[in-house]
Amino acid sequence: MDRKFIEDLARRLSETVPPGVRALQTDMERNFRALLESGLGRMNLVTREEFDVQSRVLERTREKLEALEVRLAELEARRSGQH
Repeated sequence: MDRKFIEDLARRLSETVPPGVRALQTDMERNFRALLESGLGRMNLVTREEFDVQSRVLERTREKLEALEVRLAELEARRSGQH
């Protein structure tokens, strides 16, 4: 996950704490950040960039598969015509 995103989210969560507890804000931010990083880390999330790269790889693979299917159909048709 994006470190800035996690830090921003931890800061916003700590800001929702009542004023009387704000003295603990730094500790709470650190704890929120650790909890968020731990929880999000277990989710096996990928970045948008990684997702986009894999989407392009998958698209190229689909195109190659379709071309191979067409080629195979042509070869099978030729073979059927010879027998």
